[in-house]
Amino acid sequence: MISLAKRIASSPWFPFSVALLLRLAFLFHQGQRVVPEALAVLPFQNEVGSVAAALAHRQGFCCLFQQPTGPTAWLAPVYPFFLSKIFRVFGTFTITSFYVAAVFNSLFSALACLPLFYAAQRIGNRTMAVVAGWIWAIFPSGILIPFEWIWDTSLSALLASSLLLGTLLLAECPKQPSFVLYGLFSGFCFLVNPALGAVFPFFLLWLLFRLRAAKTQQLTNLALVAVLAVLVCVPWTIRNAVQFHRLIPIRSDFPFELWMGNNPIYDEHSREINRITRYEQIHLYAQLGETRFLDEKGRAAREFIRAHPALCLRLAAKRAVALWLGTSSPWRDFQQAESLLVKLLFAWNGLTLLGTMAGLVVLFARSRSYFLPLAAYPVAFPWVYYFTQASLRLRHPCDPVLALLMAVAMTSPFLKGKRHAICE
Repeated sequence: MISLAKRIASSPWFPFSVALLLRLAFLFHQGQRVVPEALAVLPFQNEVGSVAAALAHRQGFCCLFQQPTGPTAWLAPVYPFFLSKIFRVFGTFTITSFYVAAVFNSLFSALACLPLFYAAQRIGNRTMAVVAGWIWAIFPSGILIPFEWIWDTSLSALLASSLLLGTLLLAECPKQPSFVLYGLFSGFCFLVNPALGAVFPFFLLWLLFRLRAAKTQQLTNLALVAVLAVLVCVPWTIRNAVQFHRLIPIRSDFPFELWMGNNPIYDEHSREINRITRYEQIHLYAQLGETRFLDEKGRAAREFIRAHPALCLRLAAKRAVALWLGTSSPWRDFQQAESLLVKLLFAWNGLTLLGTMAGLVVLFARSRSYFLPLAAYPVAFPWVYYFTQASLRLRHPCDPVLALLMAVAMTSPFLKGKRHAICE
């Protein structure tokens, strides 16, 4: 009985089960607090819901804001297509579709426990793996986001942790079929969330260092990985080129995101604009079309950055704080928060940042060979958001790896435990 209890306690399926139960419990508890008619519609009042509805009605990848504005490349394709299948089976903008999509999000989030567990076991030992799994099981954003965002966010978190595990496994088993699978999987990840591409060069560089013993052959295999990852994305890139007559590898919305973070609303001396409304931007998008709309936003953003470099750097610094602590004024907002839950969330954000930094320090000092692939997530992944828009939701794909780094810091005395190779 004791032996069985130990096996259960050290199994990755235990934290996965608890993680799934917590996410589903939050989902159905919160769902009961919202009017059903609102819950059927409001979660889909965004770009993903609009495109998924168009796909479900066989109109194509279009109609970004539920208006007949033509084809779009604003989004990566995988999640809208996935959501459109839910709409076709359970109805467009229905309460059933919401719960099905949110349950899938909860499952994606909970499943991240598994690659996280096995990655931690290879970096450290089983103790670290168990701690990492449990940290992710109770990670607040992992519980909240599957309900709050019907988007690719939870799926991206699963793919980010899986991509890390795949990188570690490839270093252990550098066989050509493994390189092929890794390249194809990487390309799929980019079609879900192109931001995951920020860590890909660091993974390839790390693999090159790890596999340098057979340098010539491994260089060829790593080149194959990069080529396959690109080839997976090529059909979508061709579709974008046909529709918009320009190179758009995966998605086109970066100029708008850059403008949202760098425009005259942030300049206290400007009389040009004092607010940005969703209605106004949707109307302008419909009037100009996607290509001209994005061209104008990109031009306006670049002009603002050139005219206000110091201000833009200050804004980037504030967004960096917000990305990690939930708000650009965390201490003030913590003090003013009336809810104990909100205070706890602020405290958890601070703990996550400290744990991430401590984990990186421990890795660099005691297990430097794994430093680069883990550091890629907190260092490289968020950079684009420092200059566009920042929120805990946007950081969320790398949160499982942050949980792993927290586990590294907590279990550092046991870091040199035995690792388990699977390549035979």
